[in-house]
Amino acid sequence: MKDFVEELKWRGMVHDIMPGTQDELNKGMTAAYIGFDPTADSLHIGNMVQIMTLVHFQRCGHKPLALVGGATGMVGDPSGKSSERNLLDEETLNHNLSCVKAQLENFLSFEGENAAEVVNNYDWFKDFNFLEFIRDVGKHITVNYMMAKDSVKSRLETGLSFTEFSYQLVQGYDFYYLWKHKGAKLQLGGSDQWGNIVTGTELIRRKEQGEAFAMTTPLITKADGSKFGKSEGGNIWLDAEKTSPYKFYQYWINSSDEDVEKYIKIFSLKERKEIEGLIGEHKEAPHQRLLQRTLAEELTERVHSKTDLDTAIKASSILFGKSTTEDLESLDEKTLLQVFEGVPQTEVSKAALGSDATTFLSETTQNIIFKSKGEARKMIQGGGVSINKTKVTAPDQSVDFSLLQDKYLLAQRGKKNYYLIKVV
Repeated sequence: MKDFVEELKWRGMVHDIMPGTQDELNKGMTAAYIGFDPTADSLHIGNMVQIMTLVHFQRCGHKPLALVGGATGMVGDPSGKSSERNLLDEETLNHNLSCVKAQLENFLSFEGENAAEVVNNYDWFKDFNFLEFIRDVGKHITVNYMMAKDSVKSRLETGLSFTEFSYQLVQGYDFYYLWKHKGAKLQLGGSDQWGNIVTGTELIRRKEQGEAFAMTTPLITKADGSKFGKSEGGNIWLDAEKTSPYKFYQYWINSSDEDVEKYIKIFSLKERKEIEGLIGEHKEAPHQRLLQRTLAEELTERVHSKTDLDTAIKASSILFGKSTTEDLESLDEKTLLQVFEGVPQTEVSKAALGSDATTFLSETTQNIIFKSKGEARKMIQGGGVSINKTKVTAPDQSVDFSLLQDKYLLAQRGKKNYYLIKVV
């Protein structure tokens, strides 16, 4: 067995740790859990720190439990929130739970002696009535103790409902239940969860004189101050329908050198020696973006598939490297539009496709590509114009290229100027 705490320390993934945790884990296989909040029908890369914590935990020989909060999702965690969120109806919550569970199963192994388990706290809360809860759980934790938590103190000015105030008791009982019925001696989570986690260890101590442990990871911040896991379009989701494999791949490719050195330690399954070698190699030639490419490829294949990774690399090469007409034609419409999301676009009629290239690339396309026929003619003669990655060889050449996805043409002026033409 590998030392889990030491493994996380060199990866930069330890924020707070309860005394005795490392010694307990080094005694032998231990069960630990992390809770995942089913507020959406997909996890996003902000959740991946916790997913990877469980993955590293399992790879060190321990048993991971992934708790999906069917019950706590009905309450709402105030940690890190400035206002109370809208509560989900049961149908939406159940849909989200099934989607999140399926995603977790892509990362963890559910076979072997330390097989992972996905558990749902609704299973033990559904028959637990209010009077039983306040008698069997509430009496062990004082209001003073609960009020001292940062998650509570930070919300007192803006307002905190009793529902959210009770959240730490509900999460504390989760730990107690998994300690008692699944042998979970450790709860893991982000640093904003420390207060909720130690409430669980305190409940176990006061209710059964038992011993349990807590450990948290730091919240990731980006070097430029922007939030990790966010892009201009919002969250980077693990669901391909919400964030395409191409956009997922691009998020990691566009990481800064400072950030990616931190990311590869957290998110890669490569061993320490290999990662340190890659970091050293990257520093010698940072322009080649070795760390970014290595991480983008590993994560895109793991979250999506090898086929999706190949498509993402191919799509990236169309904009930033050498590619062929065949590469362009192989893209589905969604990926094509995402690759060229920011380029100028225009519409032409199908009747215009028979015109000569000079007229088509200037007047027909509303002079967006070229301001005049003369400018178009001159650049075509200089070999600087392509349509669908095929060079236009003569000013009077007929525009009869096959349409991409039966409706698009991609014009290129020079090396970096692209224009998407929709044929209607």
